[in-house]
Amino acid sequence: MKDSNKTFSEVVAGRRSIRVFRDSPVPRHTLESALAYAMLAPSAHNRQPWRFAVITEEDQKISLANAMGQRLERDRAQDGDDQKVIEKDAAQSFTRLTQAGAIILLCLTMEDMESYPDAHRNLHERHMAIQSVAMAGQNLLLGLHAEGLGACWMCAPLFAPEEVVACFDLPTAWEPQGLIIVGHPLQTAPNKSRKSPEEVIRWL
Repeated sequence: MKDSNKTFSEVVAGRRSIRVFRDSPVPRHTLESALAYAMLAPSAHNRQPWRFAVITEEDQKISLANAMGQRLERDRAQDGDDQKVIEKDAAQSFTRLTQAGAIILLCLTMEDMESYPDAHRNLHERHMAIQSVAMAGQNLLLGLHAEGLGACWMCAPLFAPEEVVACFDLPTAWEPQGLIIVGHPLQTAPNKSRKSPEEVIRWL
Protein backbone atom coordinates (compact mmCIF):
# COMPACT_ATOMS: atom_id res chain seq x y z
CA MET A 1 0.00 0.00 0.00
CA LYS A 2 1.08 3.58 -0.57
CA ASP A 3 0.38 4.50 3.05
CA SER A 4 1.30 1.60 5.30
CA ASN A 5 -0.21 3.42 8.29
CA LYS A 6 -3.68 3.51 6.74
CA THR A 7 -5.99 1.03 8.46
CA PHE A 8 -8.47 -1.20 6.68
CA SER A 9 -11.37 0.83 8.05
CA GLU A 10 -9.77 4.03 6.72
CA VAL A 11 -9.37 2.51 3.27
CA VAL A 12 -12.98 1.33 3.13
CA ALA A 13 -14.49 4.47 4.66
CA GLY A 14 -12.32 6.82 2.63
CA ARG A 15 -12.95 5.39 -0.84
CA ARG A 16 -15.06 7.59 -3.11
CA SER A 17 -16.05 7.50 -6.78
CA ILE A 18 -13.66 9.94 -8.45
CA ARG A 19 -14.41 11.10 -11.99
CA VAL A 20 -12.04 14.07 -12.45
CA PHE A 21 -8.28 13.58 -12.52
CA ARG A 22 -5.04 15.49 -12.81
CA ASP A 23 -3.21 15.39 -16.13
CA SER A 24 -0.52 12.96 -15.03
CA PRO A 25 0.22 9.33 -15.91
CA VAL A 26 -0.45 6.43 -13.58
CA PRO A 27 2.67 4.29 -13.00
CA ARG A 28 2.35 0.72 -14.21
CA HIS A 29 3.70 -0.70 -10.96
CA THR A 30 0.91 1.06 -9.03
CA LEU A 31 -1.73 -0.47 -11.28
CA GLU A 32 -0.07 -3.87 -10.89
CA SER A 33 -0.24 -3.56 -7.10
CA ALA A 34 -3.96 -2.77 -7.20
CA LEU A 35 -4.65 -5.59 -9.68
CA ALA A 36 -2.87 -7.98 -7.33
CA TYR A 37 -5.49 -7.11 -4.69
CA ALA A 38 -8.23 -7.75 -7.24
CA MET A 39 -6.92 -11.22 -7.97
CA LEU A 40 -7.05 -12.12 -4.28
CA ALA A 41 -10.86 -11.85 -4.27
CA PRO A 42 -12.99 -14.91 -3.56
CA SER A 43 -14.60 -16.61 -6.55
CA ALA A 44 -17.05 -19.40 -7.27
CA HIS A 45 -15.26 -22.79 -7.19
CA ASN A 46 -12.05 -20.70 -7.06
CA ARG A 47 -12.28 -20.55 -10.87
CA GLN A 48 -11.27 -16.86 -10.91
CA PRO A 49 -13.41 -15.96 -13.95
CA TRP A 50 -12.22 -12.34 -14.01
CA ARG A 51 -10.13 -10.89 -16.81
CA PHE A 52 -8.65 -7.38 -16.97
CA ALA A 53 -7.64 -5.25 -19.94
CA VAL A 54 -5.53 -2.24 -18.98
CA ILE A 55 -5.69 0.79 -21.28
CA THR A 56 -3.17 3.60 -20.88
CA GLU A 57 -2.44 4.86 -24.41
CA GLU A 58 -4.23 8.04 -25.49
CA ASP A 59 -5.32 6.71 -28.88
CA GLN A 60 -6.79 3.60 -27.28
CA LYS A 61 -8.80 5.67 -24.79
CA ILE A 62 -10.11 7.83 -27.62
CA SER A 63 -11.05 4.79 -29.71
CA LEU A 64 -12.94 3.27 -26.80
CA ALA A 65 -14.71 6.53 -25.97
CA ASN A 66 -15.74 7.04 -29.60
CA ALA A 67 -17.03 3.48 -30.02
CA MET A 68 -19.05 3.55 -26.81
CA GLY A 69 -20.29 7.06 -27.51
CA GLN A 70 -21.60 6.11 -30.93
CA ARG A 71 -23.48 3.17 -29.44
CA LEU A 72 -24.91 5.40 -26.71
CA GLU A 73 -26.11 7.96 -29.23
CA ARG A 74 -27.69 5.30 -31.44
CA ASP A 75 -29.51 3.60 -28.56
CA ARG A 76 -30.72 6.84 -27.02
CA ALA A 77 -31.93 8.13 -30.39
CA GLN A 78 -33.99 4.96 -30.81
CA ASP A 79 -35.47 5.65 -27.37
CA GLY A 80 -36.62 9.03 -28.66
CA ASP A 81 -34.50 11.09 -26.26
CA ASP A 82 -33.77 14.74 -26.96
CA GLN A 83 -30.73 15.06 -29.25
CA LYS A 84 -29.13 17.81 -27.17
CA VAL A 85 -29.38 15.69 -24.03
CA ILE A 86 -27.89 12.72 -25.87
CA GLU A 87 -24.97 14.80 -27.14
CA LYS A 88 -24.33 16.21 -23.67
CA ASP A 89 -24.25 12.74 -22.09
CA ALA A 90 -22.01 11.37 -24.85
CA ALA A 91 -19.61 14.31 -24.46
CA GLN A 92 -19.46 13.81 -20.69
CA SER A 93 -18.69 10.12 -21.14
CA PHE A 94 -15.98 10.92 -23.70
CA THR A 95 -14.32 13.38 -21.34
CA ARG A 96 -14.36 10.98 -18.40
CA LEU A 97 -12.77 8.21 -20.42
CA THR A 98 -10.13 10.21 -22.24
CA GLN A 99 -8.92 12.32 -19.30
CA ALA A 100 -8.37 9.29 -17.06
CA GLY A 101 -4.77 8.26 -16.52
CA ALA A 102 -5.76 4.64 -17.14
CA ILE A 103 -8.83 2.54 -17.82
CA ILE A 104 -9.22 -0.99 -16.50
CA LEU A 105 -11.81 -3.05 -18.34
CA LEU A 106 -13.34 -5.82 -16.22
CA CYS A 107 -14.51 -8.90 -18.08
CA LEU A 108 -15.76 -12.34 -17.16
CA THR A 109 -15.19 -15.64 -18.88
CA MET A 110 -17.28 -18.76 -18.48
CA GLU A 111 -14.51 -20.98 -19.86
CA ASP A 112 -13.58 -22.55 -16.52
CA MET A 113 -17.03 -22.45 -14.90
CA GLU A 114 -19.23 -25.52 -14.53
CA SER A 115 -21.66 -26.53 -17.27
CA TYR A 116 -24.95 -28.31 -16.57
CA PRO A 117 -27.54 -30.05 -18.76
CA ASP A 118 -30.27 -27.61 -17.69
CA ALA A 119 -30.66 -23.88 -18.25
CA HIS A 120 -31.65 -23.22 -14.63
CA ARG A 121 -28.32 -24.23 -13.14
CA ASN A 122 -26.33 -22.73 -16.00
CA LEU A 123 -28.00 -19.38 -15.30
CA HIS A 124 -26.99 -19.56 -11.65
CA GLU A 125 -23.46 -20.54 -12.64
CA ARG A 126 -23.33 -17.39 -14.74
CA HIS A 127 -24.60 -15.34 -11.81
CA MET A 128 -21.81 -16.81 -9.70
CA ALA A 129 -19.24 -15.71 -12.27
CA ILE A 130 -20.71 -12.19 -12.33
CA GLN A 131 -20.58 -12.04 -8.54
CA SER A 132 -16.95 -13.18 -8.61
CA VAL A 133 -15.96 -10.42 -11.05
CA ALA A 134 -17.80 -7.87 -8.93
CA MET A 135 -15.88 -8.93 -5.82
CA ALA A 136 -12.61 -8.60 -7.73
CA GLY A 137 -13.75 -5.16 -8.86
CA GLN A 138 -14.39 -4.04 -5.30
CA ASN A 139 -10.96 -5.27 -4.25
CA LEU A 140 -9.53 -3.32 -7.18
CA LEU A 141 -11.30 -0.10 -6.17
CA LEU A 142 -10.03 -0.43 -2.60
CA GLY A 143 -6.55 -1.28 -3.81
CA LEU A 144 -6.46 1.79 -6.06
CA HIS A 145 -7.59 3.99 -3.19
CA ALA A 146 -4.98 2.47 -0.89
CA GLU A 147 -2.36 3.32 -3.53
CA GLY A 148 -3.44 6.96 -3.43
CA LEU A 149 -5.38 6.92 -6.70
CA GLY A 150 -8.94 7.89 -7.50
CA ALA A 151 -11.27 5.62 -9.44
CA CYS A 152 -14.84 5.13 -10.53
CA TRP A 153 -16.66 2.02 -11.76
CA MET A 154 -18.69 2.61 -14.93
CA CYS A 155 -21.22 0.02 -16.15
CA ALA A 156 -21.34 1.37 -19.72
CA PRO A 157 -19.60 -1.68 -21.33
CA LEU A 158 -22.70 -3.74 -20.51
CA PHE A 159 -24.56 -1.62 -23.06
CA ALA A 160 -21.87 -1.84 -25.76
CA PRO A 161 -20.08 -5.20 -25.36
CA GLU A 162 -19.56 -5.84 -29.07
CA GLU A 163 -18.00 -2.42 -29.57
CA VAL A 164 -15.65 -2.84 -26.62
CA VAL A 165 -14.47 -6.30 -27.68
CA ALA A 166 -13.96 -5.19 -31.28
CA CYS A 167 -12.12 -2.05 -30.21
CA PHE A 168 -9.31 -4.05 -28.62
CA ASP A 169 -9.67 -7.38 -30.42
CA LEU A 170 -10.24 -9.12 -27.11
CA PRO A 171 -10.77 -12.90 -26.95
CA THR A 172 -14.39 -13.73 -27.74
CA ALA A 173 -14.74 -15.46 -24.35
CA TRP A 174 -14.06 -12.17 -22.54
CA GLU A 175 -17.41 -10.57 -21.73
CA PRO A 176 -17.18 -6.89 -20.68
CA GLN A 177 -18.88 -6.19 -17.36
CA GLY A 178 -17.66 -2.71 -16.49
CA LEU A 179 -14.69 -0.41 -16.61
CA ILE A 180 -12.83 1.51 -13.95
CA ILE A 181 -11.40 4.92 -14.80
CA VAL A 182 -8.26 5.63 -12.79
CA GLY A 183 -6.11 8.65 -12.10
CA HIS A 184 -4.67 11.07 -9.59
CA PRO A 185 -7.68 12.84 -8.00
CA LEU A 186 -8.14 16.47 -8.95
CA GLN A 187 -10.49 17.11 -6.06
CA THR A 188 -12.03 15.38 -3.07
CA ALA A 189 -15.38 13.79 -3.76
CA PRO A 190 -18.21 14.73 -1.37
CA ASN A 191 -19.67 12.26 1.06
CA LYS A 192 -22.89 10.70 -0.14
CA SER A 193 -25.71 9.63 2.12
CA ARG A 194 -26.12 5.99 3.03
CA LYS A 195 -29.21 4.15 4.15
CA SER A 196 -29.43 3.53 7.87
CA PRO A 197 -28.69 0.06 9.26
CA GLU A 198 -32.36 -0.23 10.19
CA GLU A 199 -33.33 0.10 6.52
CA VAL A 200 -31.07 -2.63 5.16
CA ILE A 201 -30.36 -5.06 8.01
CA ARG A 202 -32.80 -7.50 9.55
CA TRP A 203 -31.58 -9.41 12.59
CA LEU A 204 -33.19 -12.86 12.66
